[in-house]
Amino acid sequence: MFFLIQSWVANADGSRSTDFIITPPLFVIQPKKENILRIMYVGPSLPTDRESVFYLNSKAIPSVDKNKLTGNSLQIATQSVIKLFIRPKNLAEAPAHAPSTLRCRNERGQLTITNPSPYYVSMVELYSAGKKLPNTMVPPKGAITLPATPGQVSLRTVNDFGATTPARVCPAS
Repeated sequence: MFFLIQSWVANADGSRSTDFIITPPLFVIQPKKENILRIMYVGPSLPTDRESVFYLNSKAIPSVDKNKLTGNSLQIATQSVIKLFIRPKNLAEAPAHAPSTLRCRNERGQLTITNPSPYYVSMVELYSAGKKLPNTMVPPKGAITLPATPGQVSLRTVNDFGATTPARVCPAS
């Protein structure tokens, strides 16, 4: 069985970005073979003081051998979405330091997590007062607010290699 692979880049809101060219955008892949996607940014200048995020989408559409069909069949296409970070070369801080700069404020049922670093921080296993909150990402030099039970905030983050970091308590601001 072979697959038709379709790839594109999306903006943070999920809409297709016209600021990227992917080659090849559509190709057939045979079993036990591989292919390389080349992604080129052709859009306007991006911020130089922080990371930018986009999403690489690849949809795998399975082939159908009409000669082997006997009755009803179900074909399922899968789509993988991968975060695509564009990181300016001149950022002074190390990305591994970014999670330690997070600050949390948990009051009146609202948890605000502030990220003063120039890097996105992806959080997993986020807990407030022992209650699990959804995985989320804090933008560089920005903040997010989530409904939460007041109490101690603990979290793990995802590093540049896709591994989760040890759990830590988020300091109050």
